[in-house]
Amino acid sequence: MSLPRTGAAGIVVPVLIRDLTPTDLPACTWSGSAAHLVKVERELERAAAGEVDYLAVCTPADVPVAIGGIDYQVTADAGTLWQLGVHPALQSCGLGTVLIRAAEDRIRSRGLHRAELAVEESNPRARALYERLGYLTHGRRPEAWDVQAPDGSLRRYETMCTLMHKRLP
Repeated sequence: MSLPRTGAAGIVVPVLIRDLTPTDLPACTWSGSAAHLVKVERELERAAAGEVDYLAVCTPADVPVAIGGIDYQVTADAGTLWQLGVHPALQSCGLGTVLIRAAEDRIRSRGLHRAELAVEESNPRARALYERLGYLTHGRRPEAWDVQAPDGSLRRYETMCTLMHKRLP
């Protein structure tokens, strides 16, 4: 899917939405640590098995500037969006909206009619985006995952997340 996007200074830039591939990972260091990219690579193996979709929003040069996954194994009748990210230099340019809408299209293409996600309570900008796109709050839960420190060591990151969902027509 290719869509024009209005970027900074009102410049219209076309973007391409496609599946993320392992060869894209070196261009995705903006999305997280080396340990994070190893996790993404494992998720791409799950994508090959049909358990998840992992999308990339790319520039005309085919470089990913927004990425995110849809897991179909979490809830039987929904696609669960996770690991959504936009290149920091391009945030607030509409790429997150493009990514989420493409993810919702993928969910519908599987015959499902609900999307869900969890957003950290410490990330009000992301929550505001999801609310603008029609996601409704239905609970909260603690989450935790390993993150890589600058020295390369792993530590456990714990946070509280708001659970959100959207009915897809």
